[in-house]
Amino acid sequence: MKKIFFLLTVLLFAFYACDKEYVEKPARLIKEKQMIDMMVDMHLAEATFSQVRYDSIWRNSSSANFYYSILKKYNVPDTLFEKSYIYYASNPRNFETMYRKVVNKLTEIELNNSGKKKDKLNVNPTLTE
Repeated sequence: MKKIFFLLTVLLFAFYACDKEYVEKPARLIKEKQMIDMMVDMHLAEATFSQVRYDSIWRNSSSANFYYSILKKYNVPDTLFEKSYIYYASNPRNFETMYRKVVNKLTEIELNNSGKKKDKLNVNPTLTE
């Protein structure tokens, strides 16, 4: 009986701890849609930097240059981005949903750039005729 009571107490505490917000919402917060767009651009910048970092033109550059150019594009200070990122990441369920949207957008960009999207849309053109 004591083991069951202990287990229920631990489970109750665990559920309560998962719902509690540990990071307070900042006074200024980047909206979720804009944050998703920024994270997409951050991943694209990281991929671009990984591809060109050994090129002689980009050898003296760092990934920070790419990140700061994105912050400039959205007119967002780095401290606001960091606080917003930490806030969103402190809620794992919501953050996972946001990252699914990021991955979906990146996948769509990849399909558009590879030409596979057109192929997927016309899988069997003879069936539509």
